[in-house]
Amino acid sequence: MKTRYQLIQLLADSAFHSGECLGQQLGISRAAVWKQVRSLAELGLEVHAVRGQGYRLASSLELLDPTIIQQALTKEYAVCLQSCDVVQVLDSTSDYLKRHAVPVSSGQAHACLAEWQQAGRGRRGRQWVSPYGANLYLSLAWGFEEIPGGLSGLSLAAGVAVMRALRAVGIQDAGLKWPNDILRRGGKLAGILVDLAGESSGPCSVIIGVGINLKMPVRAAGRIDQCWSDLSDRQDSLSRNLLAAGMLNKLIAMLLEFSQQGLTGFLEEWRRYDVIAGQTVDLHTGQGIVQGRVCGIDEQGGLQVNSQGKTRSYHSGEISVRLAG
Repeated sequence: MKTRYQLIQLLADSAFHSGECLGQQLGISRAAVWKQVRSLAELGLEVHAVRGQGYRLASSLELLDPTIIQQALTKEYAVCLQSCDVVQVLDSTSDYLKRHAVPVSSGQAHACLAEWQQAGRGRRGRQWVSPYGANLYLSLAWGFEEIPGGLSGLSLAAGVAVMRALRAVGIQDAGLKWPNDILRRGGKLAGILVDLAGESSGPCSVIIGVGINLKMPVRAAGRIDQCWSDLSDRQDSLSRNLLAAGMLNKLIAMLLEFSQQGLTGFLEEWRRYDVIAGQTVDLHTGQGIVQGRVCGIDEQGGLQVNSQGKTRSYHSGEISVRLAG
């Protein structure tokens, strides 16, 4: 397994490398190189093999580097981060933190990033498609003395933090769909999942998982069961490592702010990013489907929907919101 990831590092520049040179660098035979190259398909990586030239990845990869990420953190937020683990392959970054990081002290954090998630999780039990090295898969565990405002409020604040990080790298055309999906050009660009560990009335830890589509491979895209988008249309190069550091900076800043004032300080900004306010939606609840017009969010972060002349607030959980028609 280690040899396979060493091979990826050698091929990450997307230039041709001969089987002989790869074998020498890896300490294996040319036949073994061929076997390792074939195994990269399991990760969703496309490798071109050309006689007389060798092997190359179909596109270059910027592999995650914990040193670059930590050096790019703002000092006031870096002191809160007790560890930042970068893992080649795991089930999901959030599940990894559940096993290795919680509980954490109040105001302290653990982070985990992965090149490949085998069982990435989205809301309502959906799979988050996570091909190797293509996108950003990140989770942050954070300790609270007590969660102010409730878990649903934190979920919306996390959406604002992700939006701040995206705008800081020039992504100006994304928006929020309640409670915290990030949409761009009609498809889902990023998703957020918040898990709670501990008692909601006392000391507890939360794990915020973030998945952002940067350059979704065609093969992986076929497994996505909803409209999606990525950032592959950007003309400039977007660094995965610097985006990861920016995301950690914004998440930690949000958590420090949320600890003091709850959702209140994020409401106005969330409303500016809202892309479904005023639109007609189908609200899928445990009791059936409610169709109505979205009237924004209330002070607690509940979605306000006017249906048949009455406006009611709905809170996150197992509720799904879809544009009508």
